[in-house]
Amino acid sequence: MNVPAGDSKITSIGDYYSASQLRADRWSVLRETVESLRLSGREGRAGQKHARTAQELFQSLEPIESYWAFPGHAAFDHLTRLLEQGNVDDLSVAVRRVARALTSGAYRRRTIPLGADEIDSEDYEDESALSPEARALGRPYFEVMIVDSVNEHQERFLRAALHRSRRPEDPFIYEPVVVPSLEDALIGILFNHNVQAVVVRPGLVLKSRNKLTILTRYLDYLTNAEDVEHLSPSEYGPEACRLIAKLRPELDAYLVTDRSAEEIAGLDLGRCRRVFYNQEDFTELHLNILRGVAARYKSPFFTALKEYSRQPTGVFHAMPISRGKSISRSHWIQDMGAFYGPNIFMAETSATSGGLDSLLEPRGPIKEAQELAARAFGSKHTFFATNGTSTCNKIVVQSVVRPGDIVLVDRDCHKSHHYGMVLSGAKVVYMDSYPLHEYSMYGAVPLREIKHHLLKLKAAGKLDRVRMVLLTNCTFDGIVYNVQRVMEECLAIKRDLIFLWDEAWFAFARFNPTYRQRTAMDVANSMRLSLRTPETALAWDKQQEALKEADDETILNTRLVPPPDARVRVYATQSTHKTLTSLRQGSMIHVNDQDFKGEVEQSFHEAYMTHTSTSPNYQIIASLDVGRRQVELEGFEFTQRQIESAMAIRRAVATHPLLGKYFQVLAAGDMIPEEFRQSGVESYYDPRQGWIDMSEAWAVDEFVLDPTRVTLAVGGTGWDGDTFKTKILMDKYGIQINKTSRNTVLFMTNIGTTRSSVAYLIEVLVEIANELDDLLDDASKMERRSFENRVAALVEHVPPLPDFSHFHPAFSPSTDTVEGDIRSAFFLAYDEEKCDYLPLDDTLQKRLEEGEELVSTSFIIPYPPGFPILVPGQVISPEILSFMRALDVSEIHGFRADLGLRVFTKDALKNFAKQ
Repeated sequence: MNVPAGDSKITSIGDYYSASQLRADRWSVLRETVESLRLSGREGRAGQKHARTAQELFQSLEPIESYWAFPGHAAFDHLTRLLEQGNVDDLSVAVRRVARALTSGAYRRRTIPLGADEIDSEDYEDESALSPEARALGRPYFEVMIVDSVNEHQERFLRAALHRSRRPEDPFIYEPVVVPSLEDALIGILFNHNVQAVVVRPGLVLKSRNKLTILTRYLDYLTNAEDVEHLSPSEYGPEACRLIAKLRPELDAYLVTDRSAEEIAGLDLGRCRRVFYNQEDFTELHLNILRGVAARYKSPFFTALKEYSRQPTGVFHAMPISRGKSISRSHWIQDMGAFYGPNIFMAETSATSGGLDSLLEPRGPIKEAQELAARAFGSKHTFFATNGTSTCNKIVVQSVVRPGDIVLVDRDCHKSHHYGMVLSGAKVVYMDSYPLHEYSMYGAVPLREIKHHLLKLKAAGKLDRVRMVLLTNCTFDGIVYNVQRVMEECLAIKRDLIFLWDEAWFAFARFNPTYRQRTAMDVANSMRLSLRTPETALAWDKQQEALKEADDETILNTRLVPPPDARVRVYATQSTHKTLTSLRQGSMIHVNDQDFKGEVEQSFHEAYMTHTSTSPNYQIIASLDVGRRQVELEGFEFTQRQIESAMAIRRAVATHPLLGKYFQVLAAGDMIPEEFRQSGVESYYDPRQGWIDMSEAWAVDEFVLDPTRVTLAVGGTGWDGDTFKTKILMDKYGIQINKTSRNTVLFMTNIGTTRSSVAYLIEVLVEIANELDDLLDDASKMERRSFENRVAALVEHVPPLPDFSHFHPAFSPSTDTVEGDIRSAFFLAYDEEKCDYLPLDDTLQKRLEEGEELVSTSFIIPYPPGFPILVPGQVISPEILSFMRALDVSEIHGFRADLGLRVFTKDALKNFAKQ
C-alpha cells in the first residue's frame, strides 16, 4: 500500500525501482517516526500523526517482511503489539536496533536483542566499523527458504527442528524463512538476497496472497511458456525447482516429495541437489544444506596460497621480495612494506609445488578453481588469465583462426582483436555498427549487416572459408546484443560458425536473470538443448521449403531458424577485474564449443602457452578464485544493487529541474534506433509514467541498453567530454570515470557502488549546474554569446562518424567480397622506405576528394572513441580524414602530429600487388 504523503519523509512506493530500496527506507523512516512519537508523546495532534504514520509504515512493511528471516514474524508481531499498547519507549529501542542491524548487517553475526532491558553491543560500539579481520572471524550467515503452506504451529515445528540440527562446529549459520506458495518462492529468491538454499515441501500451494505490486512484478520474469496455471498440485514442487534453477541457477534446491522415485526420475528438477522421500530427517537436510553452500564457498587456490604463506620456507630461487625479505632488511623501502602489509609478500612466490600449482599446466588447486569458475559462469571450460582480456582475445583468435580464414569482425571492437587478426593471418571482413552522430559514438552491428556479409560470401563460393564472427557484448557504452537471435540466424546460413563474444564489460551479467539471457554461455547452453528438439527440426524443414527460391533480400528480412545439426561453438572473454572482484588484469576465457576437444584443444593450449607468462601473478589468480566464490554466493545481491544505483542516477537527473538545463541522461530511445527496439521501450524511467518494465525489451529487442551504463550528455555545459571528465569531475571533485565522447561522459555503476556514492554524484552535478546558472546570470552579452557558441559547437556542429571505407586492392584482390589481408599490410609497413608521411591539411583533403587513393600503414586509434578509424591496408576516405581533422582529443595512437599521417608509397603498393 502507499503510505499517505502527509509526512514529507515518506516516499511513494511508485518512486522506488526495487523492493529492497523500499524496505531499507521504510525501516529508516519508521525509526525516525517512532523516535518522534517518543519525544512528542501520543497525545496531541503531532503525537497522533506520528502514531498513524507508524501504524501505516508497519502495514506497508508486513507483506515485505514475510520474505525475510530477520527480524522475523515473531519479532515483527512483537513490535506492532508495542505500538498498539502504547509502549513507545520500548518500541523506540526495538525499532532502532532492528533498523541499525539491517544497515550494519549485525544480525548476520549475532542475535539482536529487542527488549529495552537487554543490552545490545551496538548501543556502545558501531558494528559497521568492525575491521575486516574481525568480520572474517565470524561464521558466514545465510537464509534458507522453506516452501510449504503450513499453519503457525507447524511453522514453529519446522524452525525448531532445523535449529536442533545445528552444531557448534558448523562452518555457517542460517535461519529459515517459510513461504506458502510457488509464486512466493519465486518472489522470495528474487527479493531476499540472503537466501542460499530452498527446501520445497509437498504442502506448497500455487498462488501468492501478496498483492503488493512492487513484489508481484518479480513474477514478470516468467514467460508465457512458463505459465504455471495448468499444473496439478503434485507438479508444483518439481516446477518450483525448475524455475528456481532458471532464475537463480547458483542456488541449491532440495525437494521433499511423497511421489515415487520412478515418477520423479523423469522430471526436469533444474539444479535440485537432492530429493528426500517422505521423511522428516532434519539432520540430513541440515548437513546437505551446509554441504551445498560449502561447495560454492570453496576457493581452492586462495586457500592453498594462504596455507603456503603460513609455512616456514627458505627461498633459494627467484623473487627476493618473497616473504618480504628484500623489504624488511632494507633501510630505504620500509614504506612499501608499511603500505602493503606483510601478507601480500608472504604469498609472493615462484613455486608451483608445496600445495600450489602451475597456471600453464594446472593439476591442483588452479585446475579446481577453473572448474568451479566454469560451473559458476555456465561454461564447459574456463581458463584464467593474469594479463587482461587483451591477451584472452588473442589466445582465442590464434587458437581457432588459421591463416586465410575469413573472420567477420565488429569494426569498433577492442584493438586486441585487430592485432589478433594480424597474428592469425585472417582475412578480415569489417562490419559497421550503426552510428550515433549526435553523440560521436557508435552503437552495435545490426544483424542485417552480419547476414548481408555472410550471404555475399556464400554467393562468392567462400562460405567454407568463413570461420568466425566476432562481436562485443556489451559495448563500452552499454549496447547489448540479442545473442540468441544473432547465433541462430548466422548458423542458419553456416552451421559450424564459431562465435567470439567479447564480454569484457559483462562478466556480472551472469548473475541477474534479466541480463543472463543475453550472455554467450547461457545462450550456448540453451541452444545445445533447443537444437535437439523435434520442434527445431520441424521449423527448419518448414522454413527451408518456404525459402527454396528466396532471394537475398527475402532472407535478410526473414527471422531464420537454425538447422538441427548446427554446431554450438561459442567463446566468451571477460575482464573479471572490470565488473567483479579481482585484482587488475584478472580475466577469464569461457568455452562452450562442441568441437573443442576434437578440434581446438591442442591449438588452444599452444596459443595459451604463447601469450601466458611463465611467471603469473598468484595474487591475481587468487583474486579470480575468490571473486568467483563471491558471485556464486552474493553475485545476485550485488548486481541488483548495481542496477538500483544506476536507476537512482537516471531518475535523479530526469526529475531534477535544474539538472535538465545542462545535462541529459541518454535513454534507450537516444542510443538505439527505433527499428531495433521492437518492444517500443524508449526509457527505463519517465518522469510522467514512472518506472518502465524492461523485461519485454530484454526478451525481444535486437538491441537493449544496459542501464548500469549511464551516458550523460554534457554539451549543454559548454565543456567537451574530455574536459568535463578531467578538469571538472576528477580535478575538482575527485570523481573518476573513463569513457567520454565529444559531448558525453559515461558513468558506470558496479558491484562496489554505494548509495552514498550516488548521492555525492548528484550533489556534484547540482553544484555544477548552480555554478553555471550563477556564471550566466552575471555574464555580459559577449560572454553569454561565447557560451552559446561553445554549446552549439558541441551539440549542433558535430562531425559525422565515418564508416569503414575498404581495403586497397593490393590487400583485397577479390572484386565480389570485401575481406582484407591485414597481416600483410601490417608487416609491409615495417619497411620505412615503403612509407611516407602527409600532413593533415587542406591539400591532402583535396587530393582525397579528387579521387586519389592513399592507404594507411597502421592502426589509427583516437581516444575517445577508442577504436581504430584506420587499419593497415585501408583506403583513407575523405570522410575519415575530415573526422580526424575535426577531432579535438589529445590522444591518437598511431598518429604523429609532428610528421603527419603515415601512408604507403605508390611504388610499395604497386610492387606488393605484383607478388
